[in-house]
Amino acid sequence: MQAQIQALLAVQGGVGAGGAGTGPNAGSHMEVAKPAIFNGEAGKVGGFITAYRLYLKMKMRGTLVEEQVQWVLSYVQGGSADVWKENVIEELESGEIEYETAEEFFTNLRKEFGGGEEESIKVAELRRMEQGEKTMEEYVQEFKRTVRGSGYEGRLLVEEFKRGMNGGIRRKLMEAENPPTSIEQWYRRATALDRNWRESRREEERLRKKEVGGGKQEQ
Repeated sequence: MQAQIQALLAVQGGVGAGGAGTGPNAGSHMEVAKPAIFNGEAGKVGGFITAYRLYLKMKMRGTLVEEQVQWVLSYVQGGSADVWKENVIEELESGEIEYETAEEFFTNLRKEFGGGEEESIKVAELRRMEQGEKTMEEYVQEFKRTVRGSGYEGRLLVEEFKRGMNGGIRRKLMEAENPPTSIEQWYRRATALDRNWRESRREEERLRKKEVGGGKQEQ
């Protein structure tokens, strides 16, 4: 197993983002950014797993689970992650563990390095989040990314989303005849309201410029 991982590490330099290269992703020409090294830092485990899910799906579809796990392990380097990786390799070689899917491996990785610390980090980030100058589409996508792994769901999730929204749209939705209840309804209706508001602002600006331009011509 160690030799196989070393071989994977050796070809990493030739398989950069979008390169066909050789090795596990040979034959795939779709551009995918190479994921970053993971050193065991709790706050980064979620992003690491998300990046690798995409990478395996787009560059290693059809390869054996063992090869996928080996490839991911080749990017687990430094700090406490090195010790964990050595233990996993030994357990795989001895047959103590066997992953039927890459998701099983990711679950083990998250359990080892995520835990309560990752959840606390996510919650803190969520509590700081505000829409501000972002469009509602941007805010919704950032909120969805942050809420993963936070443990928030149901009514608590809705309340956090409402808290970070700009006040005008929040008030309109809460005062509506049939206010949204589920988080998906809040996403959808808030996005529609924000889009309409921004479109109205652009139209007002266009008319204002037209009136200003017309006044100058009359002079």
